[in-house]
Amino acid sequence: MKVRIITDSASDLLQPHRPEITVLPMTITFGTEEFLDGVELTHQRFYEKLIEGEELPKTSQISPAQFEEAFRQAAEAGEAVVAVVLSSRLSGTYQSACIAAEDFPEAYVVDSENATIGEHILVERALELVDQGLEAGAIAAQLEEEKRDIRLVALLDTLEYLKRGGRISASVALVGGLLAIKPVVAVQGGEVVMLGKARGSKNGNNLLVQEIERTRGVDFTRPYRLGYAGLDDALLRKYIDDSRALWAGHAGSMPIGTVGGTIGTHVGPGAIAVAFFQKRA
Repeated sequence: MKVRIITDSASDLLQPHRPEITVLPMTITFGTEEFLDGVELTHQRFYEKLIEGEELPKTSQISPAQFEEAFRQAAEAGEAVVAVVLSSRLSGTYQSACIAAEDFPEAYVVDSENATIGEHILVERALELVDQGLEAGAIAAQLEEEKRDIRLVALLDTLEYLKRGGRISASVALVGGLLAIKPVVAVQGGEVVMLGKARGSKNGNNLLVQEIERTRGVDFTRPYRLGYAGLDDALLRKYIDDSRALWAGHAGSMPIGTVGGTIGTHVGPGAIAVAFFQKRA
């Protein structure tokens, strides 16, 4: 039976390069304006509106009805489904997918326990397993095991959007801005956590490298990805240059993409992120 991989736009997989992928768009609301993520609102336009506005946009989870329609279309085409979705700790999208899957025995739902490029590389891994000829149930089981190896770490350029979202106080943001504090965050257990703080971009890049080196190492035989939030990738390119030793032999073909609105709302422009599978013990 053919396998269809379904994900949500929080994976930042906006232009699927394979016919087996379906991306369901989340809704992003700026004031009274609603946009389908990646359909009616590009990442570039999202950051333009984020920078221009004073209030943070809101994102809405994908409904059970949307998943049900996607699952039905796959079933009618004779396809089994593996749905890889945004962390259940960050959104109700996983619950929506599970509700819809109750009526489709050949639909399997995987909580990525991740977001943006971390979720993205799990989707890429699912495609590799499709190419290996695994059935949907076996793919879902393999993803449940391998998602534990995913590491996503990011360096923020500003504390402004954490302040706007109520995650830190205005006074902390002010002091952090004056001292050029650059936080390093990660996704752990499906949630965003603070790993450390550095003063200045150079020290921030070094701290990001150190956090990656604390893992068992990047498994370059499985998908990995770098991402940036904002209107250009200048800070990411600087990071790659600062961390040449880490990416030696791979930097010429490094997959780079943008971090979309689901996470970009909270980290703001200028953030850079790295997602990879660490080597197995």
